[in-house]
Amino acid sequence: MQVQVHELVGAVHEAAWLPWAVQYFFLIAISSTALLMALPAFVLGRTGDLPKARLALMVAVTTGIVAPVALLADLHQPFRFWEFFVYTHTTSWMAWGAWIVPSYVALLLAFAWAIHRPAFYAMGQENWRFAWLFRLLALKGEANGFARLLGLGAGLAALGILLYTGTEVAVVRARPLWNTPLLPLQFAATGFVGALGVMLVLERVLNRDGALEESLNRGLVFALAVVGGLGIIWFTVARSGLSPAHTQALASVAGFPIWKQIAAWGALAIVVPFVLALVAPRNTGWATGLIAIHAAWMFRWTVFMGGQAVPKVGSGLYDALLPSGFDGLMGVIGTFGLWIFLLIAYTTFFPWADATPPVGRRPTTPAHPARSV
Repeated sequence: MQVQVHELVGAVHEAAWLPWAVQYFFLIAISSTALLMALPAFVLGRTGDLPKARLALMVAVTTGIVAPVALLADLHQPFRFWEFFVYTHTTSWMAWGAWIVPSYVALLLAFAWAIHRPAFYAMGQENWRFAWLFRLLALKGEANGFARLLGLGAGLAALGILLYTGTEVAVVRARPLWNTPLLPLQFAATGFVGALGVMLVLERVLNRDGALEESLNRGLVFALAVVGGLGIIWFTVARSGLSPAHTQALASVAGFPIWKQIAAWGALAIVVPFVLALVAPRNTGWATGLIAIHAAWMFRWTVFMGGQAVPKVGSGLYDALLPSGFDGLMGVIGTFGLWIFLLIAYTTFFPWADATPPVGRRPTTPAHPARSV
């Protein structure tokens, strides 16, 4: 009798998380952290932080609208999102996210509307062709006293976003690189880095305020220090053997040159903007901002796509390249284009430069959209 032996060396699987997921986690982290940076001025009344808060609110709203679009694209079939509501699993962080995300977006938009309502009302009193639109947006009223309550609700939802997005990945035990309690903290810290990076770039485009640029760069220094500290903690725990999961994660990539290059890139992405922002907090916003955006995006690409490149069984690495089609590069460009469109619309039609806290003096002069461009 002839016996045949079939040896299974490895099996190639399609990536479960596509670049759409990278875009979603990148944008939603920027939105939630930007909102948290806007709350001290708009909710606590710290008027000295208003210039930063106005930029932060703009970033939070525009990225907060685009992020769910990338999430639905990653699901391929929008009705899959509906299944989370019909078949709720209380032990699934992804199912919790289906409730947290729409709640956050709704509260964020309501909060932004409440903050801008007095300026909408003032613009609606002008005798020009768009006055009717701003009267409609103001709902024929100028009070924004309820903005504080909406801001607190949106802030809690933003914390929920940071918790669920990090935890739903960290609980995946099958991937040692993901299975760490430090991941939610790393997502949050790099979210602040990305949000500050976007705000620095917008400050250079819209304001040219040296004091604001310096304040943003100081915040970026702190955020980068936290990111670097978390990375050092992860590496120390992995090398010490105190946590088998962390040790296994480090061992799964330690022998590959590409991961050594990624580690070197990560160190440079932290050190270069850190030094620039610390030594020259003014007139470096373009450089520190763009590097910070790049670092925040590439961290998520490394976690999601690089993490899936490490096979669960077998040796070697899968290819984790950025495809050129709709599910890859074109999707990334399209998402960025949608954000640019919303940013132009926001700065053109929203009186973002006149946004004020719910307490304090209301605008006494009509605000024209041309002032917001």
